Amino acid sequence: MNKIISIVILLFVVSCDQFEQEHANLAYAIQKVTEDIVRTWALRALQLSGSRNLVMAGGVALNSVANGKLLNLPQLDHLWIQPAAGDDGGALGAALAVYYILNGRERQLIKPDAMQGAYLGPAYGSQSVLHALQRYKLDFIEMQDEDALCVQTAHYLAEGKIIGWFQGRMEYGPRALGNRSILGDPRNPEMQQKINLSIKFRESFRPFAPSVLAEDAHLFFDLPVASPYMLLVREVIQERRKPVKPPAGEALMERLRQSRSDIPAVTHVDYSARIQTVDKDFNSRYRKLVEKFKELTGYGMLINTSFNVKDEPIVCTPDDAIRCFLNTEMDVLVIGDFIVRKEK
Repeated sequence: MNKIISIVILLFVVSCDQFEQEHANLAYAIQKVTEDIVRTWALRALQLSGSRNLVMAGGVALNSVANGKLLNLPQLDHLWIQPAAGDDGGALGAALAVYYILNGRERQLIKPDAMQGAYLGPAYGSQSVLHALQRYKLDFIEMQDEDALCVQTAHYLAEGKIIGWFQGRMEYGPRALGNRSILGDPRNPEMQQKINLSIKFRESFRPFAPSVLAEDAHLFFDLPVASPYMLLVREVIQERRKPVKPPAGEALMERLRQSRSDIPAVTHVDYSARIQTVDKDFNSRYRKLVEKFKELTGYGMLINTSFNVKDEPIVCTPDDAIRCFLNTEMDVLVIGDFIVRKEK
């Protein structure tokens, strides 16, 4: 389905210089059809199985808007979506099939989540990071204390700086979840456009996800469950919203750029957001950073987008991160225990 949708959109826009209302209409129609199909399949699966629990995988399961709407089904109690739901998840499925089926091992339910937050990729120690920084002849500061590192980074974020954040094991799957991330202040109405144009090199309307402390999610979103893998879109609560005045004429981009809440950089045109909840079970350093930002600003939330530019994969190695940092307008690179400022 994903491939068919991509081909249809490509054929429609390949000769266009910019997005117009007709493109938005087509995208909306395809999305609505996709949501109807996903809902139908989900209901059928629940009916056939007699279960009130649903597990989803496959590329379409990355459609976080459709996923979020499944939470409204009265027939559903629990929803779990494989965070590497696309083709890359096939490797995990093959490994699990050998482990359980071929070797005859008994399956056991592991809580809260055997995916360990999806931080299953490679990690690089301090020496590897240090050698990379030295190869590029960068001026850096080494922080000896994790608290100090997170406090300093939180100050940079509160000042409006854009941070390249490279820590620990790389995420498994398409979402950057706080180890290979570009971070910003969600309160800043200019931040969405700035990151898109000067760092990601893509269309200015592309939305970003909020990384929010799990216990604070209800203060911002209508989210009845945890969303650790950034796979659920839900609405910003009414108390956070701002009224929007229709702009003169039908200028699509003008409508998209309007501030719709007190967290405008992560609020979509329909007052929704693709949410990542940050809990205490995984990624303590990223969790601490969000906490320190809350201590400074009162908002336990950051913009979180993948550490890459358009059409390139998420950075994996320290060299990848440094090259991406140097070739974009990121202000600060926080890589392991080291801080590099672009102005230096």
